[in-house]
Amino acid sequence: MNYFIAADTDIGIKKNTNQDALSVKQLRTNTGNMVFAVLCDGMGGLAKGELASTEVIRSFNKWLANDFSGECRTQEDFELIKNQWTQVINNENKKIGLYGRQYSINLGTTVVALLLTDNGYIAMNVGDSRAYEIGTDSIQITKDQSVVAQEIEMGKLTEEQALKDSRRNVLLQCVGASDTVIPAFYRGETKQNHVYILCSDGFVHEISNKEICTLLSPQSAVDKNTMARNIRSLIELNKSRLEQDNISVVAIKTF
Repeated sequence: MNYFIAADTDIGIKKNTNQDALSVKQLRTNTGNMVFAVLCDGMGGLAKGELASTEVIRSFNKWLANDFSGECRTQEDFELIKNQWTQVINNENKKIGLYGRQYSINLGTTVVALLLTDNGYIAMNVGDSRAYEIGTDSIQITKDQSVVAQEIEMGKLTEEQALKDSRRNVLLQCVGASDTVIPAFYRGETKQNHVYILCSDGFVHEISNKEICTLLSPQSAVDKNTMARNIRSLIELNKSRLEQDNISVVAIKTF
């Protein structure tokens, strides 16, 4: 498998700091080319959100450099990765929580991570940062861990009602601000000529799936430069519609 990769982040139109953080790396291993990407959204309105998001990114990159074997052939290999990522999340939840208590501040971050390999992908999220797969249409890989997502799943809200609900930004858990964190994991086939996206919630509030698919479909993502331009166009479209949050995206095309 080969990959085109593009990523961008923007402070947006309202906030004084960009509390999002991201990292994406292409790997050459004995089991083929891979891409590891992680994106965090430091909690809006919480002090030091940028510190929390950057710290989690740093910890995952440390895992990649020191603990990842490069083996992704068997179910046991993926189970090991799942256990290691869970440990990263638990360690960071304790570390960030302790920092907040020591300095009497509130801080936390969402996280979404994705490892693409020839033998499939593994994705993980905490909070409402998302992963998507785009082929002929857009499929959300992850499930938001938020109050409104839970209400939709229980049939108490429609998706249209959720867009205007005052609890839209209330999370069920996040790294650093929850007593315990249980990350959600997802496995699937890495498909040729598809685009995989990680994004903060600021990317999806003001634009539609159709608009995302138009500019980041496999047919539109002809090379990394085009992908970068199209990501920037979608970010600017969000801002023109007065999105208030930071906006961050990673896009990876397989070919």
